[in-house]
Amino acid sequence: MNQPLIDDLKALGPFLLDEPLSRHTTFGIGGPADVYFVAHDEEQLVGALKAAHKHGEPFFILGSGSNVLVLDGGIRGLVIENSSDRVDGPLRNGAGLKVRVASGVSFAALSRRLSFAGYGGLEWACGIPGTLGGAAVFNAGAYGKSLLDGLKGIRTLSPGDQIVELKPEELALTYRTSAFLQGELKGHVVLSVDLSVEKADADALRARVREFDAQRLAAQPRGRNAGSMFKNPDEHPAWWLVDQVGLRGYRQGNAQISEQHTNFFLNLGGAKAADVLAMMDLARQRVRERFGIELENEVYTVGEA
Repeated sequence: MNQPLIDDLKALGPFLLDEPLSRHTTFGIGGPADVYFVAHDEEQLVGALKAAHKHGEPFFILGSGSNVLVLDGGIRGLVIENSSDRVDGPLRNGAGLKVRVASGVSFAALSRRLSFAGYGGLEWACGIPGTLGGAAVFNAGAYGKSLLDGLKGIRTLSPGDQIVELKPEELALTYRTSAFLQGELKGHVVLSVDLSVEKADADALRARVREFDAQRLAAQPRGRNAGSMFKNPDEHPAWWLVDQVGLRGYRQGNAQISEQHTNFFLNLGGAKAADVLAMMDLARQRVRERFGIELENEVYTVGEA
């Protein structure tokens, strides 16, 4: 245990040792974090990051716990749950409107809040369970839109403890990836996101959100899952490929490929990450052998087996 790190965290707020991450992911799967700290605002988030940098401790930022598969051995070092929730705006920004959102805010909650208040442009995100920080790292999207469409800029903390302001074109945002995952921004942590919105009719936006809700409920399964497991290749949707190779409803231990939507893998209760990984490997193998297509993970895998 890194006692100097523990001492610095004590000055910031409470923390937990050997905390099961299955309690903090939408999948309900994951071994323990050595140290688990919840940052409720930007000050705590920056403080915890600076402590990790100072003491050379590895860290992982956990948002809402969606789109992530934590392996059964858990995560070494410090896990920071980002619960920063500040929202500033919308404010006039030139000819338009801008809202600055802390990276720990739920994208779905923000979408609904703005839509119901009569601000349009983000209503498509009403079903994205992740945080704005995760949305920036993975360029989250739905219904033909992505974060990039309304993005004005991002603030990050660099590995050298500097607050950096970045323009959208500096982030290399493409389909479900960015420079945070592969490129010059590795090690940077998103602090806040600036988004453009526009004044619109609240009743019309509310109706649009209801339409998106209905589409999602009809297509996506209930139960514990991490969202879409694989990225959609150019040739065919991932669910179609998994279905074509006979894996609809396939079960490994207490994990199952959904009967309703075959790009969703479910935790039926007490599933292990090893079960999910085995099903992912099987799906990739069968799709590769039959179609010559390599499925890429959309869910982010982290931790030790």
